[in-house]
Amino acid sequence: MSATSLSAPQVSPSAGNAPAPLGGDTDTVHWVIGDTIDHLPRIFDDGITLSVMRRPISDEIAASLDGLMRESRSLEWSWRGPADDAMRADLARQLKATQEEALVADVCLMAEAIAYLFDAPQIGVRLRKLDSAMCPRFHVDNLGVRFITTYAGAGTEWLPDDAADRRGLGAAHPDKPDIVRDPERIQRLSCGDLALMKGSGWIGNAGRGLIHRSPPGQRLILAIDPG
Repeated sequence: MSATSLSAPQVSPSAGNAPAPLGGDTDTVHWVIGDTIDHLPRIFDDGITLSVMRRPISDEIAASLDGLMRESRSLEWSWRGPADDAMRADLARQLKATQEEALVADVCLMAEAIAYLFDAPQIGVRLRKLDSAMCPRFHVDNLGVRFITTYAGAGTEWLPDDAADRRGLGAAHPDKPDIVRDPERIQRLSCGDLALMKGSGWIGNAGRGLIHRSPPGQRLILAIDPG
């Protein structure tokens, strides 16, 4: 996958490419998930708050991850600026080990692709190794959009709108209702999936940001914020 391959034209919903509902009224479907790159630009469609390209972790990246996840050292790398050679060099210095070159290459590819897709001269990038859930409570991001992929461990969990009660969002309080209406409908991205999630800051999406949370356990995640 190249950065320019993310410039696939936007696809209008039709019987052939509309996402299949997980349950409830089909009018409430606000996600699209598939195996090809053209699913990611669907985040620009009105009403879509989650677009996902399924992607298994390659053997080369898995080999990069093996030693990193077994090491006791922590990892919390961040970058703010262009997706360029300076970013690549900074990440390579952080990871240090030559066997992690495949991971460096993939992180940089993801950063370049997101910068290209959103025409963003600067991006915010975070690569974190977590031993516990970063955001264990279901919530909505206040930003416009975020890219996320999980390299190791469990993927991000999310809720269809009709399986959630938005009145429960925000700080926990005894008077608030439970956010989750139906625990059996909690969804989870797979390790390796590439996902774009709209927040409440996306123009025209106030009050409709994707409801999601971090699962427990050790994980390695990459998050990219364009702009």
